[in-house]
Amino acid sequence: MKHTIIFLISLSISYITFAQNKLLTVKDVEVGARREFYPSYLQNLQWQGKSLNFTYQDYNTIYQQSVTNANAVTLITLAEINVALKKDKLDTLVNIPYITWENENEFHFIAENNWYAIKMPEKQVIASIKFPEEAANFKLFYSKKLAAYTLKNNVFVIGTNNIPKAITNDRNSDIVNGDIVSRNEFGINDGIFWSPTGNYIAFYRKDNSKVKNYPLVDITTREAELKNIKYPMAGMASEHISLGVYNISTNSSLFIEKDDTISEKYLTNITWSPDESSIYIQVLNRLQNHMKLNKYSVKDGSLAKTLFEEQNDKYMEPLNPLLFLNKTPGQFIYQSRRDGFNHAYLYTTEGALVSQLTSGNFEITDILLLDSNDHLFYTSTEESPIEQHTYKLNTRTGQKAKLTRDAGTHRVLVNQNSKYCIDTYSSTQVPRSINIISATGKIERNILTAQNPLKNYNMPEMQISTLKAADGKTDLYYRLIKPIDFDPNKKYPAIIYVYGGPHTQLVTNSWLGGARLWDHMMAQKGYVVLTVDSRGSSNRGLVFENIIHRQCGVTEMQDQLEGVKLLKQLNFVDMDRLGVHGWSYGGFMTLTMMVNNPGMFKTGVAGGPVTDWKYYEVMYGERYMDTPTENPVGYEKTSLMAQAKNLKGKLLIIHGAVDPTVVWQNSLDFIQECIKNQVPVDYFVYPLSEHNVRGYDRIHLMGKITDYFEDHLK
Repeated sequence: MKHTIIFLISLSISYITFAQNKLLTVKDVEVGARREFYPSYLQNLQWQGKSLNFTYQDYNTIYQQSVTNANAVTLITLAEINVALKKDKLDTLVNIPYITWENENEFHFIAENNWYAIKMPEKQVIASIKFPEEAANFKLFYSKKLAAYTLKNNVFVIGTNNIPKAITNDRNSDIVNGDIVSRNEFGINDGIFWSPTGNYIAFYRKDNSKVKNYPLVDITTREAELKNIKYPMAGMASEHISLGVYNISTNSSLFIEKDDTISEKYLTNITWSPDESSIYIQVLNRLQNHMKLNKYSVKDGSLAKTLFEEQNDKYMEPLNPLLFLNKTPGQFIYQSRRDGFNHAYLYTTEGALVSQLTSGNFEITDILLLDSNDHLFYTSTEESPIEQHTYKLNTRTGQKAKLTRDAGTHRVLVNQNSKYCIDTYSSTQVPRSINIISATGKIERNILTAQNPLKNYNMPEMQISTLKAADGKTDLYYRLIKPIDFDPNKKYPAIIYVYGGPHTQLVTNSWLGGARLWDHMMAQKGYVVLTVDSRGSSNRGLVFENIIHRQCGVTEMQDQLEGVKLLKQLNFVDMDRLGVHGWSYGGFMTLTMMVNNPGMFKTGVAGGPVTDWKYYEVMYGERYMDTPTENPVGYEKTSLMAQAKNLKGKLLIIHGAVDPTVVWQNSLDFIQECIKNQVPVDYFVYPLSEHNVRGYDRIHLMGKITDYFEDHLK
């Protein structure tokens, strides 16, 4: 840790040596951040199957390079793809969508509701499927040229004959098949799961009949219309989940855990056995403190065995499916935070622990590949909590090698032959660098080195370092951005940009320190901008995170106030002009800090804020707060309603009127409390926006936020 701190202090100087005089605008930080100010990259970079070639693309061309040859060749153009499509009387393209290589010679893509497969070097269409207009959740099984998808609340399978076959036929809209369940929690990002050889399709079945409708209003019609969603709030009736298994050959389905309509448990991380005889499910109770790894028979859907169980006195959050070894298919890799950090464990299919593959005070953040020889490629925070590096581990011997060398945040693509990787990384010093590295970590050659896209702009000085948490012993990482043309003898206003909650890390050794361009723009306007990753945030281990259990906002606020103390120690910060801003959990933290510390903050902007955890959904809310009945003191303590009367300073609350994540009721109730207590507050609504204000509206949003600080804090 000491080595890391020394390194970070060395980064405290400005990372742009020859700054110019140009300044950023709101449009720059929103539109330009994804265009001219985004460090150059290779779009849709990927390996071409198991070959030593890789491809990238723009809207009109797919390019190819190889490990040994840096000369890019044009593999295929939009015009050539359209010639092939016309030949088969298929719809042509306006541009090339992102493609996926299935093997060395075949790639495929979806364009609108059409799926196409192209064979190289012939440049021929070898398969196509046309989906119904409202189809969603496409899941392809390439070798059989079959696709499963959802239409409304049912699942269908379709082949190249374009004749859909219904897998389910539920007419009750409360029964939803094949869609994502549990509101994307527990690593659930799919609702359809093909078996390894494509003989079966597993799919989630969600019964919402006990979940009340929650009203959203669509104002785009002549008369506003009601749009109901299913939003189970903490402590209320939730969805019931089962898993369907469809047999392609017999055209029949069975269901796993369908008969249990009482427990409201979660079926997470669906994994097929390599021989397709079993399905493994990490079954989590509604309290989210007890997990069973269950093995179910595909033959009849029965529970074959509970391999093992895990418990935690606060909560568990299984996020990753099992990964079966290739040479020893009777063994699998399981990820767990049982020792305080996310690590990999090797188990047999009978539930016996073979070995713990990784250990230490760091988190595995991503498993990239398990190759044919059962070498595990993974990314972790072993080097530093604010960096991501890739490692190769021999699962038989335990021998480990670090593949990425340069300090920073790395994203690695491992070739399927596991001999080479494409390493894309950035740091506070490096906008982006892409290298080919060997499986031993040797840099074979550089593919791209991005130039600083902000070299002509007068960019502020940024510092990344640590301060002590409120417990006096835990290191917290912070990012401090000073105003341009900094004068230590001046007094500057300061803004704390906050999030604070789980699954988010704001301070990283990556380009711009992980900050948004808006933060740097505000520094150009004369503000000190501080961000602290408090306890509760990501990539620091379970104890660091779960300290917030049953008291969301309490510990995070204490740690954020240590950031306030840091600012107070800086003679150039005007503590009478202190602001705070955040969105979502950060919006909740903004309000929490203002109402609990009246007068400390002159100005705040809270976007999409939770104001009382009883209004939040079951899956996330009950994990961190339990239910209102189980934790009445915690809910009362963290609710902002009773504290609205304490608000001092200028506050702007912003909310999307059709927010399905943090429902509008949160901020409306807080506003009502302000009215009741005659507390002045400013409020702005985006009528057509959901939780994150996107598109052209976002330029308006960030202009609104900027102006609010300029009007009331400057």
